[in-house]
Amino acid sequence: MRVYFSLLVFLITNAGFSQNFKITGTITDSESKPLEAATVYVEKVSDSSLVSYTISEKDGSFLLQGETDARQVNLFVSYAGYVPERRALEVEEQISVGNISLAVMDNTLEEITLTANRAPITIKKDTLEFNANSFNTRQDANLEDLMKKLPGLEVDSDGNITVNGKPVSRILVNGKEFFGNDPQIATKNLPKEIIDKVQVTDTKTKSEEFTGKAGDPDNKTINIELKEDKNKGYFSRITAGGGTDDRYELSGIGNYFKDDMRLSVLASSNNINSSGFSFDEVFDMMGGNARSIRVGGDGSFSINGNNFGNSGGITKSETGGFNFVNEWDNGLELSTDYFFGRNDTETRRRVERENILPDSRYFINSLSESNLMNDSHRANLRLEVEFDTLTRLSVRPRMNANFGISYRSREQETLDEDKFLKNSTTTNETEDLESVDFSNRIDFIKRFGSRGSYLQLDLNHSHERQRNDNFYYSESFFISDGVEEAEIQDQYIDQDEDRNSLEVGASKRSVLADKLFLDVNYNFNTSKSTTTRSVFNAQNGSYTNFNELLSNDFEVISYVHTPNAGINYEGEKWRIDTELGLLSTRLQTNNFIDNVSFDNTFNNLFVDADVRYTIERSKSLHLGYSTRSNVPSVRQLQPVEDRTNPLNVIVGNPELKPSFNQRINFNFRNFDFATRSGFFSYFNLNFISNQVVALSRLNEDFVRQTTFTNVDGVVNGYIGTSYSKTYKKDEREFRFRVRLGANYNHNVGFINAVKYNSDQYTLSPAIFLSYAIDELLEISPRYSLSYNDIRYDINRGRDQSYVNHNLSLETTTYWPKNVVFGNDISYNLYGNVSPGFDNTSLLWNTSLGYQFLKEKATLKVKVYDLLDQNVDTRRMVGDDYIQDVNNLILRRYGMLSFTYKFSSFGGGRAPQHRGRHRIIRM
Repeated sequence: MRVYFSLLVFLITNAGFSQNFKITGTITDSESKPLEAATVYVEKVSDSSLVSYTISEKDGSFLLQGETDARQVNLFVSYAGYVPERRALEVEEQISVGNISLAVMDNTLEEITLTANRAPITIKKDTLEFNANSFNTRQDANLEDLMKKLPGLEVDSDGNITVNGKPVSRILVNGKEFFGNDPQIATKNLPKEIIDKVQVTDTKTKSEEFTGKAGDPDNKTINIELKEDKNKGYFSRITAGGGTDDRYELSGIGNYFKDDMRLSVLASSNNINSSGFSFDEVFDMMGGNARSIRVGGDGSFSINGNNFGNSGGITKSETGGFNFVNEWDNGLELSTDYFFGRNDTETRRRVERENILPDSRYFINSLSESNLMNDSHRANLRLEVEFDTLTRLSVRPRMNANFGISYRSREQETLDEDKFLKNSTTTNETEDLESVDFSNRIDFIKRFGSRGSYLQLDLNHSHERQRNDNFYYSESFFISDGVEEAEIQDQYIDQDEDRNSLEVGASKRSVLADKLFLDVNYNFNTSKSTTTRSVFNAQNGSYTNFNELLSNDFEVISYVHTPNAGINYEGEKWRIDTELGLLSTRLQTNNFIDNVSFDNTFNNLFVDADVRYTIERSKSLHLGYSTRSNVPSVRQLQPVEDRTNPLNVIVGNPELKPSFNQRINFNFRNFDFATRSGFFSYFNLNFISNQVVALSRLNEDFVRQTTFTNVDGVVNGYIGTSYSKTYKKDEREFRFRVRLGANYNHNVGFINAVKYNSDQYTLSPAIFLSYAIDELLEISPRYSLSYNDIRYDINRGRDQSYVNHNLSLETTTYWPKNVVFGNDISYNLYGNVSPGFDNTSLLWNTSLGYQFLKEKATLKVKVYDLLDQNVDTRRMVGDDYIQDVNNLILRRYGMLSFTYKFSSFGGGRAPQHRGRHRIIRM
């Protein structure tokens, strides 16, 4: 309490003098033409610290408002290619500076150029650029801390980034990828001190960068430009910690830069469900997200990737990897990385489920446990060669391999509507798992002239192989008329799956007029999937009795042809993309054991059309319509019984058709730099025909017999809006964001072979607040609720409505000096949970750290789940069931950790960013 009382006294005593001001004027060039998107900003005379800034409108006018305790300020006006203007002003409530005329810049004037580079924000055609030094952060801040200060950028509690409501899909450093496609490795580890500029652009593929084709304006890429004197050297950090209940963490990352070459190495080991790569400044590998840890909706897990972070159960992980990037003067660029992961994951899940029938109901209770030990390898390489300025070849092979063993057990019982036991089963499995995926993409581009014409040829091949050896044992008991019947399965299941795919594409763009193009495309995709499942029953202590009924040798071959053409316009205001053609899908299935084959062709209209209108800077509209087709999975197609769950026997349907999806989407975005406010609204609607759904029947022993079929009339969509605003006064900043979202799902399915329609409505309002004082404190409360309503056209008595609430609070204080105190609290209230399950969860993580050795070293005490109140309970509602789930999660532990950061930088030449690589086009 003494600390917070001292903070209150500090806030009161530092209120002092402050003056609100509004500055108006107009920016033009020497010919009196208005300059749109000129940067106008105010600095204190005393220390040149930034007070406020804005961007000029289409007519050149601007309104700059703010609050400061300074009595005199300097007003700066900056515009790319023009000499910046500076004026000294006395702070008054209303200030008019009239018209400010800018002259064309002479780049030999070094002092003027440096002044122009100090502008906090600059807009250059399709690029939004922030000057890192203009935004105050803590001395040891990282890239994520900096982005939280930038207008229009938001970083949520999971580290996801949006720019004016648009998601950020990747982060580049000096125009190149930083550890593949994981943005958080960059945001958590790049120190602010080495960052010069933060540039935001539309996300582009490598091909779009080279050809100059417009990128995706609804997806953003952030490029980090390093300071010239920081582009040669290294920075690293290591963390080691030990705690109660044998919890521990070890991690380290090192980065070496030298002009266009970069080498990064990382490694970690821990048993607290963390990858170890995304360090949190306050909580280290514990993370700062206080919430329940959950598994997937079906309780299953996959070996096709590392099971890191906030996933279900408790994971001990050991990981390591490296990333190397270099560019040579002969036009050759290489990027490669490798990751190794070793995970040992333990899960436990308890489920109580009410199953809905057209005229009755029944209940299933289950307890499942598993232990997965898995080694994973992931490698990527990208090699690019530019034979000349108009010709480029790109080769990108990828490999992902997993080798593991899984131990699984399950106890399950079924009760009828009167809660009388009808059946029960106990299963135990030991399974060796192996999967290897390899793909290679070759891309060749030839440009013709400088107006945008090009020819692109691409070839993509992939091979996926999975091997499963499963020793399966189950005991099932079925009760009918008081008589109990037992069934035992003791089997060895050998399943091999292989999938080979080949994709060939050709695209030709011709210039019809300035910014008007004709695109002609052809894409061919073929894949061949084979599944061989051999089941052997136990006999005389060995597995030699081949079970033909449960075995299969099945093959699926698909051919997809997509010829299309379109007229595309890429103007500054309007952007119109149209592609119209044929979507032809041929699907072949072959059952070699039963000697049965199917061969069908399905033709649909292929459409991919988008219209975007930029009303003005940072204000735009988008409307899109597209179609696509999805081929059913092998599991849904193969006509063989899968009895690994004796109470739910599954068999595929080889006569399934591909589903066809039509999508309509709309969004509107606006960010006003003058008022620091942003508005974002969106709408998405999907119509699906031939949707693949499960068709189940319940027999007299309450055993499900499940297959699959196609249905029409499935509709799903969502709509939402959000508004955000920032208030800033010198070192103090307050942000808030309100959000309202709604989802609608109309599903068609079957309950005990009776067709039904269901409608599910979800309403999700939320509010996010943040208050910060530089170098002192950060406070971020959040609240959200989710209202759910589900209605059925059969058995109306099963309609459901419930509300879930979430309230959280994050606080971090940096006072006294070198002391960092963090708290992350989350409270969840789950609606309509069955008796026996906790419907509340309270998770409080806390951390107290002390920095020393010039803030390079940190000693920290952390406690996870301080009150020991965290639980993972939730209600899930499906079309024909309602279930409550409780999962094994980490419980309270304390930890003492030590972190040390070391770095060394020397001058180096600035990155050349040859025109063929740089994502920024001036």
